[in-house]
This record gives sequence, C-alpha cells and structure tokens, in this order.
Amino acid sequence: MNDHEQELKRRAHDLDVTVWVGKSGVDAVVDELNDQLANENLVKVKFLRAARAGSSTEEKAADLAERVNAQLIDTRGHTAVIHR
Repeated sequence: MNDHEQELKRRAHDLDVTVWVGKSGVDAVVDELNDQLANENLVKVKFLRAARAGSSTEEKAADLAERVNAQLIDTRGHTAVIHR
C-alpha cells in the first residue's frame, strides 16, 4: 500500500456513511454514488444484510466501484470506502 492509499484510509476513518446498499443491490445506488463522487472524492458505503446475499462485501464493493469508474480503497466489516 502506498502513502496516498494510507492517507485516503486515514481520511476515510472520520467519514460518515452516505450511501447504503440494501435489498435492491448495487444497481439502485450507482447514480447516487456517481453524484456523490462528483462532489467528494471519498465516499463511505454501507452494505446492509439484504444486499450481501450470496457474495461478500468485498465482492459487492469491488463491483460497485467498477460501475462508477472508481477505486475501492478499503473494506471493514460491511462498510467500503470508494475513491475517485
């Protein structure tokens, strides 16, 4: 991990979750996440239990990051940090 990624993780620690992925899955939040990433380069996303059926938080977060042309910085528990 490089210094830039370490700095992003430090900044993410104090962020509040602003995108929640529920039973509608990642499709339902792509537009919202895109909008937020246009204003903030770091967004914290929470994956609720209904969204995680069948795959891990890491898999879901990586898929979501790819869909918004961003980078998955970190996952902890069921929360992910996405950067663009």
